Amino acid sequence: MRLTNGHSAVSRVVGRRAFSLPEMLITLAASTVIFGAVAAFFMYGNQSFVAIGNYMDLNRRSCAALDWMSRDIRQSVAVMSFSTNSILLRLPGTNTVGAPVTNFVMYLWDPVSRNVTRFRFGAGVPSQANVLLSECDYLCFRIFQRNPMPGRFEFYPATNLSGAYQADLCKLVEVSWRCSRTIKGTKLQTESVQTAKICMRN
Repeated sequence: MRLTNGHSAVSRVVGRRAFSLPEMLITLAASTVIFGAVAAFFMYGNQSFVAIGNYMDLNRRSCAALDWMSRDIRQSVAVMSFSTNSILLRLPGTNTVGAPVTNFVMYLWDPVSRNVTRFRFGAGVPSQANVLLSECDYLCFRIFQRNPMPGRFEFYPATNLSGAYQADLCKLVEVSWRCSRTIKGTKLQTESVQTAKICMRN
């Protein structure tokens, strides 16, 4: 019969269950790397998700604003005044008894508030002011004649013989703008750019 020491047997079992210092350090380092990679992936995915949502919302608002501008410019009779950040259009209309009246629509971009506002006023029309775009970093109007330049996808500018812009020569309006948002205080690539050439029907 072989006798064993019970105390040494228990010590060997306990020794097998414990971690050594190098094993503990390796496990801690591996866990840190894994959790860091998971956290970085989660933060990057969350930021990308927010950026896509912002871009789609900006694009939706830009498309709605472009629809308003396209309708007003196509229906306008003449361009009354023009600058790079504003345009005043004269629209035909009738009053309550059917008599012709003159109405006006003006689009104005304020670089301080970053808003693009549509103003409607005139005889028999209640004055309105609607903000079509916010968070707009840049907007530019350009006016052209209707006849295109030969061999180019460009139109002759609405200028007189001296080269100055003349609003009553305008038959085509080009508008472009850029809107952007910030994510957590940082401006990232969450911007929407719109450019269009709109021909006046009258």
